[in-house]
Amino acid sequence: MKHSFARRQALRGLAVAALASSSLLSAAHADTPAVLRVSAIPDEAPTELQRKFKPLGEYLSQATGMKVVFTPVSDYAAVVESLATRKLDLAWLGGFTYVQAKIRTNGTAIPIVQRAEDAVFTSKFITADPAIKTLADLKGKTFAFGAPSSTSGSLMPRFFLQQDGLNPEKDFKTVAYSGAHDATVAFVAAGKAEAGVLNTSVWDKLVESKKVDTSKVRVFATTPTYFDYNWTVRGDLDPAIVKKLTAAFLALDPSKPEHKAIMDLQRASKFIATDSKNYDGIEAAAKSAGLLK
Repeated sequence: MKHSFARRQALRGLAVAALASSSLLSAAHADTPAVLRVSAIPDEAPTELQRKFKPLGEYLSQATGMKVVFTPVSDYAAVVESLATRKLDLAWLGGFTYVQAKIRTNGTAIPIVQRAEDAVFTSKFITADPAIKTLADLKGKTFAFGAPSSTSGSLMPRFFLQQDGLNPEKDFKTVAYSGAHDATVAFVAAGKAEAGVLNTSVWDKLVESKKVDTSKVRVFATTPTYFDYNWTVRGDLDPAIVKKLTAAFLALDPSKPEHKAIMDLQRASKFIATDSKNYDGIEAAAKSAGLLK
């Protein structure tokens, strides 16, 4: 009997210890914040993307209670695929990349916000050649787009060139793809291309930071306006998280110093709600350019 009682006591002790251990593990798990996985199309150098996102990531972490992890990717397609395969929760996309994500996710990717500037976005055609004054002067010249999937560095400029009766592959001497907006400026400045095109926001930033010599490289044409960048979430992200993210972006107020620092890096006067239909024009342009079937 004594042995039986001692055995029962020992088993009870083991059970209590196991329960305590389980409780501790559960508590530890509960204290570990969920992770929000974020990325962006690589339209600028990876170091610049990280620099721009850092304070925004900290702000979104406070707003959602989640650990925000930003992971740069090698190309535009990787962002679309990662969003579609649930490896990303939130992504900064260009208008065309969003259209690609919408198609790849069978319409489930959700654009939640854009900068006010993205509703009236433009691209700048640049050159260091004094002989180039209009788009017509590009005939027979070497030309650099950004990345093939870039809305503002490729798709929309190509669309507007076609509307002006220019076919880059037929009318230009050569067509190159620099891979990013800042790289396009470097191409033109170094004489690797006689002209190129990039988005207005990056051009303005490079001019303001004196990273381009405007006495040599200049703007000679600007496109009409179009919708561009947005923040998109994967379609099956928890609606409560989507609501928090949307509210956090819309709450950014440039009159608050801590918010202004974030918005300056994002080159945003304010964030506004957006909708998939805003990008119907870009989808039509992509089909017209033969980039979508």
